[in-house]
Parts: sequence; C-alpha cells; structure tokens
Amino acid sequence: MEIAKTIAPFCLIIIMFGLGLGLTVADFKRLTKYPGDFIVGFFGQVILLPIVAFILIHIISLPPELALGTMLIAAAPGGVMSNILTKFANGDVALSVSLTAIISLISVITVPFIIFNSAGFLNIEIGKEISMLNIALKMFVAVTVPVALGMIARALMSDFVISKTLLVQRLSLILFLIVFAAIWIEEWDKITSFIQRAGLIALVLNLTMIFLGYYLAKFLASGVAQRKCISLECGLQNGTLALFVGTQIFDNVVFMVPTAAYALIMFSTATIFVLIVRKIN
Repeated sequence: MEIAKTIAPFCLIIIMFGLGLGLTVADFKRLTKYPGDFIVGFFGQVILLPIVAFILIHIISLPPELALGTMLIAAAPGGVMSNILTKFANGDVALSVSLTAIISLISVITVPFIIFNSAGFLNIEIGKEISMLNIALKMFVAVTVPVALGMIARALMSDFVISKTLLVQRLSLILFLIVFAAIWIEEWDKITSFIQRAGLIALVLNLTMIFLGYYLAKFLASGVAQRKCISLECGLQNGTLALFVGTQIFDNVVFMVPTAAYALIMFSTATIFVLIVRKIN
C-alpha cells in the first residue's frame, strides 16, 4: 500500500485545486438565493448516506474492517465526477459544483467525526497517535487549502482558467484512476478475495443512494435538473479523498477495499443512470 499512500495526497491536492479553479464567489452567493435545493442535496449526502451505510453494515454480515471501510466511503463528499456526469445528464451543474465544494470543505470535520465514531461502534481501535484533530488538519491541508488556491488562481487568471476547465476535469479523472490502479496493482493478491465480500454492500449502498437521492429530490427539490444533480451527488463519492483518509489512519489495505469496490461500481451505475435520465425534462 506504500505506492498508494505516497501518491494519494498529491493526487487529492491536484483534484481539489482543480475543483477550486471551477469556483467563484458567485457560486456561494447562489446558495443564499436558492437554499432549498442545496439543503436537500446536503441532507442526502452528509446525513442520509452515512445513516444508510450504517444500517447496511448491520444487515449485511461483514468483518469489522470492511464495515468500517464502508463507512469511510460513505463519509466522503462528492467528487468532481459528479459535476461532469451532472452536465452529461443535463442536470443542474451549478448546484452540483456548489454541493461538491461546500461538502468537501466541511468534510474536514464530518469525515473524521464519522470514521472515529464508527470505529468506536465497531470496536476497532485507532492508534493513539492519530486523533480526529490530527486527521482534520491533514484534510485541511489537502482539501481546503488547494480549493482556496484554485479559487484565487481563477480570480487572477479568469479567461485562461476557463479555457482549461475541460483539461483540468480530464486530469482529475486520470489522477483518480491512477490512485486506484496503484492499489489494485500493489495489493492484487489480497484485493481479489476482499472484493468479493465488499462488492455486494458497495453495490447495494450505491444503488440505494441513487434511488433515494432521486426521489428525495423529486418531492423536495425544485425541478428535474436538480433531481438529476442530487441523485448523482448522493451516488458518486470522492474515492481519492476516502483513500487519502484511509491511508492516514490505517496500515491494512482491507479498510480501503470497500472504497475500491464502490469506485468501480459507481462509474457503471452512474453512467447507466445518466443515459436513462438524460432525455427527461
């Protein structure tokens, strides 16, 4: 897991910097004008997703390490891929970017809180030298600072940055794939057996959240475009961030297996979802 542990922070910083490049102050001001859709998406991803994951790890029999690994990916915010696929689905891209950005920024608090409390429920001891504050500070450096720097770069070089948006999105996707390829290559002999046990809960969690996100937004959000966005935000998580946190806390690759399984599954299910809802107006 040494390769993944080394490159995950670098990849996450680049991805979050790319997210910042796509943001302006206007994206945050928009939330004060149209708060309802944001609140629905925020509730679905930050509150409902971890609750559903916690219920599932008690329904589906799993070793404690895989159960905690499932909570790890459930705690992660949405990723840049949700923004890209929302655009392909003709969803509300501005809402998607706002949700990804805000939830990513507060993830420095929510992710450690969910992981450390889940570890307590599952009777998994986390090393004494690792604290919630320690992880929060590391996440602040790898998440909040790059987003802020990206926004500053956008403000100073607006035209140049806008012209390179697609390139940055593609780079983010490539880096995401590199991180997970490193795990699969380095730990192949262990992962093949673990993936069979984590695949079911990853699939059930992903499909459940896409479904719940869609119908939650159908009844509470303002329109079809917002419905598509919120469903994708609830179903697509930032696997690179989850991996970064996992490698900072755990030395055993088994904790990261649900993240690897979820990453593979969410690409497939989200693509099918986009193809289905793309023409719905």
